Amino acid sequence: MDDALSEELGAADEYTLTTFLSWASSLAMIFGGVVPYIPQYAEIRRSENAEGFSLYVCFALLIANTLRILFWFGRGFELPLLIQSVIMNFAMLAMIKLCVDVKNKTIVKLSKDRHFTGGASNLVHHTLRDFDLDFFWQWTDFQSYVECMLFVTAIGSAALYVFSPSYWFVEGLGLFAVLSESLLGVPQLLRNFKQKSTEGMSVNMVLMWTSGDTFKTCYFIVKKVPKQFPAGAIMQVIVDILIMMQVYVYRGKARHAVRQE
Repeated sequence: MDDALSEELGAADEYTLTTFLSWASSLAMIFGGVVPYIPQYAEIRRSENAEGFSLYVCFALLIANTLRILFWFGRGFELPLLIQSVIMNFAMLAMIKLCVDVKNKTIVKLSKDRHFTGGASNLVHHTLRDFDLDFFWQWTDFQSYVECMLFVTAIGSAALYVFSPSYWFVEGLGLFAVLSESLLGVPQLLRNFKQKSTEGMSVNMVLMWTSGDTFKTCYFIVKKVPKQFPAGAIMQVIVDILIMMQVYVYRGKARHAVRQE
């Protein structure tokens, strides 16, 4: 009798632990994606300089998560991944709002500086309604970014409504969503390479990217979600590692330049 009771208690404890770990991993998945951007957000607010952060990172994430939400309606998957996508979209819009405000404030300061000798183009405002591809996703008003994403969402929703019976369309939508997210670090990688510097970029953000993407890869494998998800997560980890290598290389060059001076 005592052995049976012990087995029941052991099974109950195991079930409780499993349930707790499941909930904990789901919460980590929901909010973990936003956490890496908190240091970058804080750094931009502190320094009032958004030049070190590429807004195309936000673009990649907004596209990826919007498509992932549409993919969920075509092929339901883990609910935490859907909630994560909604939260991430709001977080990226908040990031864009901060960067736009900081850049506009910088432009105003420069325009008031009597010693300012920059080109007049630096003082021109660009919006989505200008339909100028040279300034795509470099607009100077937050409303343009919101309008752009509303347009993308409307087009995607209409396409899903029409082609939802097609297995290949739905699967392709999921693949494109994951590929968009897996390449989110590429704009930052290219920006760092072009400037030969990681100044203005939060290293903590990239460290959190790496740990979060590693966790996501394991989560996707354990939860047996559509195979597009783990494949994309692995690609993200590779890009994260490349960015961390840039931090090491360009910091070394910066120290060498200081010694020469």
